[in-house]
Amino acid sequence: MAETLKTLKERRSCRAFKPELIEEEKLNKILEAGTYAATGMGRQSPIIISVTDKALRDKIVKMNAEIRGKEGDPFYGAPQMLIVLADKSVHTYVYDGSLVMGNLMLAAYDLGVASCWIHRAKEEFETEEGKAILKELGIEGDYEGIGHVALGYAAAPEKPAAPRKENYIYKF
Repeated sequence: MAETLKTLKERRSCRAFKPELIEEEKLNKILEAGTYAATGMGRQSPIIISVTDKALRDKIVKMNAEIRGKEGDPFYGAPQMLIVLADKSVHTYVYDGSLVMGNLMLAAYDLGVASCWIHRAKEEFETEEGKAILKELGIEGDYEGIGHVALGYAAAPEKPAAPRKENYIYKF
């Protein structure tokens, strides 16, 4: 438990990545951790798309930036990304996908890989372009984008955690 708490306390979102790809062995372990996230009634509604192809990565970055309404790379230069989508027919799909996101980021940190949750996956995959990407990848179903995990090696040291807010926990 001590190592789990250490990981939970120390993991931070990275906003500056080096261009190097992470090793396949580490990537596979991160992906495996995502598949062990708790899901409502064990239905495993999420799927994970691992993006290492630069052309696909750049297309998604562009879509995300357009939705965001700002220029630049909303993925902070991360060379890889994981996209979590979840089956909308399962009533716990948003929660299920969110737990997968957490597992992916915690496993990445534990393996020395930096990460950041990037929003706007929902909006991306509601577009015709997003739906076309899924079709090209052979992914069928009624999925909603939950989030992206930007992955890579940090270009700068992590900042320490902010102090925890007062009244975070109530005990009765």
